[in-house]
Amino acid sequence: MQRICVFCGAAAGLDPLYAETAAALGREVALRGIELVTGGGKVGLMGVVADAALAAGAEVTGVIPRGLEQREVAHRGLTQLHVVETLHERKALMHRLSDAFVALPGGFGTLDELMETITWAQLGLHAKPIGVVNPGGYFDQLLAFIAAAQEHGFVSGAHRELLSVEADPILVLDALARRFAAP
Repeated sequence: MQRICVFCGAAAGLDPLYAETAAALGREVALRGIELVTGGGKVGLMGVVADAALAAGAEVTGVIPRGLEQREVAHRGLTQLHVVETLHERKALMHRLSDAFVALPGGFGTLDELMETITWAQLGLHAKPIGVVNPGGYFDQLLAFIAAAQEHGFVSGAHRELLSVEADPILVLDALARRFAAP
């Protein structure tokens, strides 16, 4: 795994645990010699994970749509910043650049990116590992929804297993590394 894409909020959230977890993920990505791919903003968890990775020596590539460049305050301190025209182009480029994906807490945008990534894997459009860092149970209700969808026959067990979920970002990265190395 050379590059991991992180989906997360352009806000920090109310619980300081979210920013602590984002920083821990950024540091651990750098310690493993992995490049980070983000949404290109310098605010919220997006900025926290990028700054932590940069401070620990990682290369960080951001991808931001022109319309959000000012609203999300583009991070000009990244190793590389791609400015694209649309959100669709942003997601497509982030997918092309990345070997694996991790979701940290966030809102609608994070959920959109995570769900599209899972859907593409479900459809066989990629076989890249996907992880969810679940600090303080942030994603518990989403995971309950997925379990209910499986119980009602809308999600297969194999597709549910596409997600590696842990509260600790180190454990998520370990799981992604195992999946990436598996044939």
